[in-house]
Amino acid sequence: MVVTNGGKTTLTNRIIKALPNCCVVHQDDFFKPQDQIEVGEDGFKQWDVLDSLDMEAMVSTVRAWIENPVKFARSHGVNVTPGSKEPTSKDIHILSLGFLLYNYKPLIDLFDIRYYLAVPYDECKRRRSTRNYTVPDPPGLFDGHVWPMYLKHRKEMEDSGVDVVYLDGLKSRDELYNQVFEDIQNKLLNCL
Repeated sequence: MVVTNGGKTTLTNRIIKALPNCCVVHQDDFFKPQDQIEVGEDGFKQWDVLDSLDMEAMVSTVRAWIENPVKFARSHGVNVTPGSKEPTSKDIHILSLGFLLYNYKPLIDLFDIRYYLAVPYDECKRRRSTRNYTVPDPPGLFDGHVWPMYLKHRKEMEDSGVDVVYLDGLKSRDELYNQVFEDIQNKLLNCL
Protein backbone atom coordinates (compact mmCIF):
# COMPACT_ATOMS: atom_id res chain seq x y z
CA MET A 1 0.00 0.00 0.00
CA VAL A 2 1.47 3.30 -0.90
CA VAL A 3 0.50 7.01 -1.16
CA THR A 4 0.85 9.30 1.88
CA ASN A 5 -2.44 9.84 3.70
CA GLY A 6 -4.19 7.44 1.37
CA GLY A 7 -5.86 5.40 4.11
CA LYS A 8 -3.27 2.61 4.57
CA THR A 9 -3.35 2.59 8.36
CA THR A 10 -7.14 2.88 8.58
CA LEU A 11 -7.61 -0.08 6.23
CA THR A 12 -4.90 -2.16 7.92
CA ASN A 13 -6.29 -1.55 11.41
CA ARG A 14 -9.69 -2.73 10.30
CA ILE A 15 -8.29 -5.88 8.70
CA ILE A 16 -6.25 -6.88 11.74
CA LYS A 17 -9.37 -6.64 13.89
CA ALA A 18 -11.17 -9.09 11.59
CA LEU A 19 -8.30 -11.46 10.81
CA PRO A 20 -7.22 -13.69 13.70
CA ASN A 21 -3.54 -14.25 14.42
CA CYS A 22 -2.48 -11.22 12.39
CA CYS A 23 0.73 -9.20 12.69
CA VAL A 24 1.57 -5.90 11.02
CA VAL A 25 5.05 -4.84 9.95
CA HIS A 26 5.14 -1.04 9.59
CA GLN A 27 7.72 0.31 7.18
CA ASP A 28 7.78 3.50 9.28
CA ASP A 29 9.40 1.45 12.06
CA PHE A 30 12.48 1.06 9.86
CA PHE A 31 13.37 4.71 9.37
CA LYS A 32 17.00 5.49 10.09
CA PRO A 33 17.75 8.05 12.82
CA GLN A 34 17.03 11.65 11.83
CA ASP A 35 20.73 12.58 11.79
CA GLN A 36 21.29 9.97 9.05
CA ILE A 37 18.65 11.44 6.72
CA GLU A 38 20.20 13.59 4.00
CA VAL A 39 18.94 16.95 2.80
CA GLY A 40 18.28 16.86 -0.93
CA GLU A 41 18.76 19.41 -3.67
CA ASP A 42 15.15 20.47 -3.05
CA GLY A 43 16.18 21.63 0.44
CA PHE A 44 14.09 19.02 2.29
CA LYS A 45 15.12 16.04 4.41
CA GLN A 46 14.86 13.00 2.17
CA TRP A 47 12.42 10.88 4.18
CA ASP A 48 10.67 9.66 1.02
CA VAL A 49 13.57 7.63 -0.41
CA LEU A 50 14.74 4.06 0.17
CA ASP A 51 18.03 5.30 1.66
CA SER A 52 16.07 6.76 4.59
CA LEU A 53 14.98 3.25 5.59
CA ASP A 54 16.79 0.17 6.86
CA MET A 55 15.24 -2.08 4.23
CA GLU A 56 17.53 -5.02 5.05
CA ALA A 57 16.10 -5.03 8.58
CA MET A 58 12.57 -4.94 7.19
CA VAL A 59 13.30 -7.88 4.87
CA SER A 60 14.80 -9.77 7.82
CA THR A 61 11.68 -9.09 9.86
CA VAL A 62 9.35 -10.38 7.14
CA ARG A 63 11.60 -13.42 6.59
CA ALA A 64 11.49 -14.16 10.33
CA TRP A 65 7.72 -14.39 10.00
CA ILE A 66 8.01 -16.70 6.97
CA GLU A 67 10.45 -18.99 8.80
CA ASN A 68 8.47 -19.26 12.03
CA PRO A 69 5.16 -17.41 12.01
CA VAL A 70 4.00 -18.69 15.39
CA LYS A 71 7.18 -17.54 17.14
CA PHE A 72 7.06 -14.26 15.23
CA ALA A 73 3.45 -13.60 16.21
CA ARG A 74 4.06 -14.33 19.87
CA SER A 75 7.22 -12.20 19.93
CA HIS A 76 5.22 -9.31 18.46
CA GLY A 77 2.50 -9.46 21.10
CA VAL A 78 -0.12 -11.28 19.05
CA ASN A 79 -2.19 -13.65 21.14
CA VAL A 80 -2.31 -16.69 18.92
CA THR A 81 -5.85 -18.06 18.90
CA PRO A 82 -5.81 -21.36 20.75
CA GLY A 83 -7.24 -24.36 19.03
CA SER A 84 -7.04 -28.10 19.18
CA LYS A 85 -3.56 -27.91 17.67
CA GLU A 86 -0.59 -25.59 17.49
CA PRO A 87 -1.23 -22.96 14.78
CA THR A 88 0.66 -23.45 11.51
CA SER A 89 2.03 -20.89 9.07
CA LYS A 90 -1.34 -20.90 7.31
CA ASP A 91 -2.99 -19.80 10.56
CA ILE A 92 -0.77 -16.74 11.17
CA HIS A 93 -0.96 -13.75 8.84
CA ILE A 94 1.28 -10.74 8.28
CA LEU A 95 0.41 -7.40 6.75
CA SER A 96 3.15 -5.03 5.68
CA LEU A 97 2.28 -1.36 5.67
CA GLY A 98 4.40 1.25 3.95
CA PHE A 99 4.96 3.72 1.17
CA LEU A 100 7.99 2.17 -0.60
CA LEU A 101 7.21 -1.53 -0.25
CA TYR A 102 7.23 -2.18 -3.98
CA ASN A 103 10.43 -0.33 -4.83
CA TYR A 104 12.74 -2.79 -3.08
CA LYS A 105 13.07 -6.05 -5.01
CA PRO A 106 14.10 -8.32 -2.10
CA LEU A 107 10.88 -7.36 -0.31
CA ILE A 108 8.48 -7.50 -3.26
CA ASP A 109 8.84 -11.24 -3.75
CA LEU A 110 7.91 -11.99 -0.13
CA PHE A 111 4.29 -10.81 -0.50
CA ASP A 112 1.41 -13.01 -1.66
CA ILE A 113 -0.91 -10.10 -2.48
CA ARG A 114 0.23 -6.53 -3.12
CA TYR A 115 -2.15 -3.57 -2.82
CA TYR A 116 -1.47 -0.08 -4.06
CA LEU A 117 -3.75 2.48 -2.47
CA ALA A 118 -3.85 5.72 -4.45
CA VAL A 119 -5.64 9.04 -4.17
CA PRO A 120 -5.43 11.99 -6.55
CA TYR A 121 -3.22 14.99 -5.84
CA ASP A 122 -5.93 17.33 -4.51
CA GLU A 123 -7.33 14.78 -2.06
CA CYS A 124 -3.89 13.66 -0.92
CA LYS A 125 -2.84 17.25 -0.25
CA ARG A 126 -6.10 17.96 1.59
CA ARG A 127 -5.70 14.89 3.82
CA ARG A 128 -2.07 15.64 4.57
CA SER A 129 -2.92 19.21 5.54
CA THR A 130 -5.34 17.92 8.19
CA ARG A 131 -2.77 15.65 9.86
CA ASN A 132 -0.81 16.69 12.94
CA TYR A 133 2.76 15.43 12.77
CA THR A 134 5.18 15.51 15.69
CA VAL A 135 7.44 17.57 13.47
CA PRO A 136 5.14 19.72 11.30
CA ASP A 137 5.69 19.79 7.54
CA PRO A 138 7.74 22.82 6.53
CA PRO A 139 6.08 25.13 4.00
CA GLY A 140 6.21 23.76 0.47
CA LEU A 141 7.10 20.18 1.49
CA PHE A 142 4.09 18.52 -0.12
CA ASP A 143 4.40 20.21 -3.52
CA GLY A 144 8.19 20.48 -3.51
CA HIS A 145 9.04 17.01 -2.26
CA VAL A 146 6.33 14.59 -1.09
CA TRP A 147 4.16 14.53 -4.22
CA PRO A 148 7.07 14.54 -6.73
CA MET A 149 8.68 11.64 -4.83
CA TYR A 150 5.39 9.74 -4.82
CA LEU A 151 5.11 10.15 -8.61
CA LYS A 152 8.75 9.12 -9.10
CA HIS A 153 8.44 5.97 -6.99
CA ARG A 154 5.11 5.01 -8.53
CA LYS A 155 6.62 5.28 -12.02
CA GLU A 156 9.63 3.18 -10.95
CA MET A 157 7.28 0.52 -9.56
CA GLU A 158 5.14 0.48 -12.69
CA ASP A 159 8.20 0.43 -14.99
CA SER A 160 9.57 -2.59 -13.12
CA GLY A 161 6.32 -4.50 -13.67
CA VAL A 162 5.40 -5.15 -10.05
CA ASP A 163 2.07 -6.99 -9.93
CA VAL A 164 -0.24 -4.94 -7.70
CA VAL A 165 -3.96 -4.62 -7.11
CA TYR A 166 -4.79 -0.94 -7.43
CA LEU A 167 -7.22 0.44 -4.86
CA ASP A 168 -9.08 3.70 -5.33
CA GLY A 169 -8.53 5.66 -2.12
CA LEU A 170 -11.61 7.75 -2.88
CA LYS A 171 -13.87 4.75 -2.29
CA SER A 172 -15.54 4.45 1.08
CA ARG A 173 -13.70 2.76 3.91
CA ASP A 174 -16.28 -0.04 3.79
CA GLU A 175 -15.80 -0.63 0.06
CA LEU A 176 -12.01 -0.80 0.42
CA TYR A 177 -12.21 -3.07 3.43
CA ASN A 178 -14.71 -5.42 1.78
CA GLN A 179 -12.57 -5.71 -1.35
CA VAL A 180 -9.33 -6.41 0.49
CA PHE A 181 -10.83 -8.69 3.13
CA GLU A 182 -12.62 -10.74 0.45
CA ASP A 183 -9.34 -11.10 -1.47
CA ILE A 184 -7.55 -12.27 1.66
CA GLN A 185 -10.29 -14.76 2.50
CA ASN A 186 -10.20 -16.14 -1.05
CA LYS A 187 -6.41 -16.46 -0.90
CA LEU A 188 -6.64 -18.30 2.42
CA LEU A 189 -9.35 -20.66 1.11
CA ASN A 190 -7.21 -21.45 -1.93
CA CYS A 191 -4.30 -22.39 0.37
CA LEU A 192 -6.33 -25.12 2.11
